[in-house]
Parts: sequence; C-alpha cells; structure tokens
Amino acid sequence: MALYSSELATLRDVEAELERFRQRLLVAGAATLLLLLLLGLRLTYLQVWQYQDMLARAEANRTAVIPVVPKRGEIRDRNGVVLATNFASYALQVTPSKVADMQATLAEVGKLVELSPRTLRRFAQLRKESRSFDAITLRNQLSDDEVARFAAQQYRFDGVELAAGLFRMYPLGASASHLVGYIGRISPRDKTAMQKWSETEQANYRGTDYMGKRGIEEYYESQLHGQSGHARVETSASGHPVRTLARTPARAGQDLQLTLDIKLQQLVERLYGNRRGALVAMDPRSGDILALVSMPVFDPNLFVEGIDTTSWRTLNESLDTPLLNRAIRGTYPPGSTYKPFMALLALSSGKRQASTVIQDPGYWNFGGHVFRSHGEGGLGPVNLRTSIIKSSNVYYYTLANELGVDTIHDFMQRLGFGARTGIDLRGELSGVLPSQAWKRRHFGKPEQQRWYAGETVSLGIGQGYNTFTPLQLATATSALVNGGVRVLPHLLQRSPEDIAATRTPLGYESQHLAMVREAMVGVTQEGTSRGVFAGAAYTSGGKTGTAQAVTIAQDDKYDAAKLDERQRDHSLYIGFAPAEAPRLVVAAIVENAGFGATAAAPIVRRVMDYWLLNQYPSEADIAAVQQGNARVPIGPARSVSDVPLQALPGFVEMTAASRVAPPPPGAPPAN
Repeated sequence: MALYSSELATLRDVEAELERFRQRLLVAGAATLLLLLLLGLRLTYLQVWQYQDMLARAEANRTAVIPVVPKRGEIRDRNGVVLATNFASYALQVTPSKVADMQATLAEVGKLVELSPRTLRRFAQLRKESRSFDAITLRNQLSDDEVARFAAQQYRFDGVELAAGLFRMYPLGASASHLVGYIGRISPRDKTAMQKWSETEQANYRGTDYMGKRGIEEYYESQLHGQSGHARVETSASGHPVRTLARTPARAGQDLQLTLDIKLQQLVERLYGNRRGALVAMDPRSGDILALVSMPVFDPNLFVEGIDTTSWRTLNESLDTPLLNRAIRGTYPPGSTYKPFMALLALSSGKRQASTVIQDPGYWNFGGHVFRSHGEGGLGPVNLRTSIIKSSNVYYYTLANELGVDTIHDFMQRLGFGARTGIDLRGELSGVLPSQAWKRRHFGKPEQQRWYAGETVSLGIGQGYNTFTPLQLATATSALVNGGVRVLPHLLQRSPEDIAATRTPLGYESQHLAMVREAMVGVTQEGTSRGVFAGAAYTSGGKTGTAQAVTIAQDDKYDAAKLDERQRDHSLYIGFAPAEAPRLVVAAIVENAGFGATAAAPIVRRVMDYWLLNQYPSEADIAAVQQGNARVPIGPARSVSDVPLQALPGFVEMTAASRVAPPPPGAPPAN
C-alpha cells in the first residue's frame, strides 16, 4: 500500500512537471513569435517606409561629397595689368588631431622642406584659431624638389599631406596695397558673422578658407569669390577617395577691371619716398579714380596665409601707421585749399562780389583776439581773385564771420564735405564739417556745446574743427571744375549709363564757377604755385594749402625747425588740368612737410605731366621730389610707355609657369 502511494505521488509530480514545461514552452513560443513579429515589422519599416533614407545612408558610407572651391577672379588695372591673381602650387597641410607628437613631426618635416621661423610662427597662430581636426596649411609654394622629397617619405608622417590648389598672389607687392586690399583666412569672428547669412550664401563658402579683407578684395568679395561646386567620390573603408562618381563644376569668380592706372600709382608712390601722405587723382567728368595713394604702403602677400605675430606687430605698432588708408580714412584740416570753395560760397550767397575789396594788413582783430595772416606785412587791398592767388587769410576770416558757421556748413555739405563720398571701398570716414548742431551732439558739458563766434573765423581758412579726407577734397574740386556737377568716385569700370545716373547737379551759377576757376588758374600763373608749374605745356589751375598739425598760440611765431617733425604743418595742393576743359583733378597731402608749394604741388605737377603729356620724370627728378628740392622737373622726361612697372619693396616675382592664366595683352594707355 505504501509502495502504491509512493508511485502515485511520483506520477503526479511528473504530470506537474510536464504541465509546467508545456506552459513554459507556450510562453517561450509566444515570446518568440512576438519577437519575430516585431522583427518583421521593423524590417518592413526599414525596408519599405525608410527605404530611401537607408539607401542615402548606405550611399553616404560608401561615398563623400567634397566641395570644389572656385577660382577667384583676377583684379586688373585699366590697361590690363594684373594686380591680384592666382597660382597653382603644392602645399603641406597638417591635421593636428592625427599627429601624435607635433614638435617631433615638424622637426622631421623640416629636414625635407624648408620651414622658416616665420612659417612656424604663422602655423602656431593658425592652430590657435582652428579646430584640431581641421587641415591647417603649414607651408605653401613648395618647389618641385621639395614635393618629390616629401612624397617619397610621406608614409612616415600621419596627419601631414600634400595638397594641390590655387593660391592668391599680389605680383606687384606693396604697390596699391590699400586700394587692392588682400584676402586672409576666414577667422572665428568671420564665421560668427557668416551665421547671419542665408543658407545658400553659407553653402557657397563650404570648403573655402579665405575671403577678402580690405580694399577691392573685400568690397567685391561676392563677385570675386565665384560659385562653389562639389564632387561626389567613392571612398575606401579608411575614408580615402577611390574614384569620382559625379561632379558639379565650380563657377570661377568674375575678373574685375579697375579705373586705376597702376603705373601712375607707382610713380606717385615713388615720388613720396619715405614721406607720409595721400593723393587722389580722378577724372572729374566720370568719377574714374586714376590713382589712390596712401603712404606708407604694406605688402598684402603677408596676409594671404595668415600674418605672423612679429610682422603684425611691426605693422600695427608703427608710428607711420602703414595699414591706415589715408586717402579715405585720413582726416586733415584742408588749410587754404578750402578758400576756393569759400569764394564760391561768397558769390553764391551774395555776401561778396568779385570786385569787393578787403584790406589785408597781415592780421585781423576780432574780440580782442588777433588772427594772423602773412608774415609781418600784409597783402593790402585784395578782391576775390587776388584773395585766392595770394592766399589772403584776412579776406576769409572776415567772410566766415559774416556768413556764420551754419551757412558755411549747409553750403559745403552739398559739395560732399563732412560725408562719405560713396566710393567702392569699405571704411571711408566722413570727416568733420562743423555746425552748431554738430557741436551740441559731440560735446558733453553745456559750456562746451555752445558755439562761439571766434570759432567760426578759423573755419574760413580751413582750420578749426574742419577735417576732411583727400578723397573729399578731390570730389569737391571735381564739382567745382565740372560745371557744378558732383560725380560719384569709383574704382570699378562702369558704363556711361551708370556714370550718368550718379551725376548730381548742384545748381551753381556758371559765372560764379568761372570766376573761381579763373582765380585758381592765376595761382599757377602768378600765385603761390607759379614756380612749380613754370614751363608746363598745358594750363592748369590749383590752390596750395598749409594746414596746422598742432595748434600754435597766436603770439608764437611758427618755426618748423623748433618743432618735432610730426608737429610740423601739412603740405596740401588741389589742382585741375587742362584749365579750358578739365579731365584730371588731383588732391594731395604730404604730412608734416610744410608749405603746399614745397612738397605737395611738385608731386601734382608730375602727375599732370604723366597724364596729359605722357611724360614720366627722370630718376634724378624723382629723387629731387622725394627730398622736397624740386619744383620744375629736372632732366629729360621719358615716355610713359618706355618705363617698366617699378614696384616698391615687397615685390614678389611670379614666373609664367606658376601663373594659372596669363593676363590679356595690355591695351594702349587710356590717357
């Protein structure tokens, strides 16, 4: 009986185990079926609904899209001379994240290619500005021997590669550097600013490391840059390109032709020598800028791959401020070059007639303050014509006092003083054309905001608060000699229709303009610049100017020898030619060089000889002008066509083989 019960219990245990097994099997089967169902649904989702996306991802694992950087447009002068171009070359690029020991790697690479201290400093600076996985240019313009040596040893250097590409070059070095500008690496600040661009604009700069920074390169960046393309390439498992599957070519940037005559530009740069200053030469009929000079200059090639700290400090901390474009950003008192415009105001307002005579005893007393004029004596009786020819201060002291500051402001504003001209360069300053409202805006204390009558007196001779750019002087002079029509100065060649649309008639009486122009012609025939223009084969008009760099007390006599060089007066000159039908206007300033007839006028004379007579001064004459010792040209002049381009220091010679495309044959000079 006991044995039977035991067997029965065992049988029930087996049945229970089988039941539990069946339950577990059922659960496992259901779970498996559910998993298979989920897997099927997932596969269906991926292969049906997500098919296109998965295909794109798979394709992306197999291929890569590489931006194709467009060839940057060239910049040429009016005669086809290349001012900015591209050259094909190999560069060494380093990706820091792939380099285990940077110092050791650079030392070994330096055994194969030359790595100067400046190159290493520039590379270190670029590393600070870039991400570790960005490819950074270590050295450009490798020679054929250097390329061969490194290519044979490249397997030793992880993260260092040879890269072929187009690189920017300024073949004339420092010449016209402020005008042409330069390109530089896109900085973190630039990238932040680019985030405000449209998606299309941002996409156009993918793969591009450079953009225009100053001058024409910056202003016409969109035209010069071109349109980026792209290439779809098949890649290996390591990510290296295997073959090109499709390609959308880049569209090259637009080549730009300027109104500039680079040979004239270089001549003026040579005439200045080591002196500081600026000169603007333009066609008053069209606004074409023929020369826009700022001295001293700098070599834009230093900036292309990122300027090193030492070179930047040298340029940025120099007392001569070579990076300052004095033609559009240098603001100076106009001195006596302001008098022709004041004379036009006198006639236009009716305050003076051409025959009105003012006694000039050499000083003018106003409110107990003595305003001095010419030396110890005076000019005696002067009318409007002689006030310009002999440059009478007293005539314009009294005129300014009669007119008042706001009348002067409103008239001069129409001529473009105190406002940007609108030239196609960024960074132009407006200068200061004072008025009572201006003073209230710019001074904080009530006693400083008040305009005093004595402050108006100095405005009449181009001193006081007046400060203008050389470009403003040239533009205003153009309006004076161009029938009272103001033109927009420009550097890019424009169509006659575009030029006509920018002409602004100012409404002056033709007889008033003629009186002032005739007096300015008298300056070159019998006035302060007669010695400079003696023997000229054309008739010109002009006005000398001497502007204070620092204020000298009225009781003190000006003595340049007792002053520091940078405290001496500036030398200015404005001129136009030929007098009967002007097609050239020049405004020049030589900083701290004294009287207008001594330094500025001789430079303007050579510019006029160049443009009107096709004459290039002798080397002896250039040297004399540089020293301030020449008025009438010295030695036989040469034909402009016989003189080669003579760049200033900083010239980078470029062989024909390294040029991407040779410049077109130069057209004959358009002067």
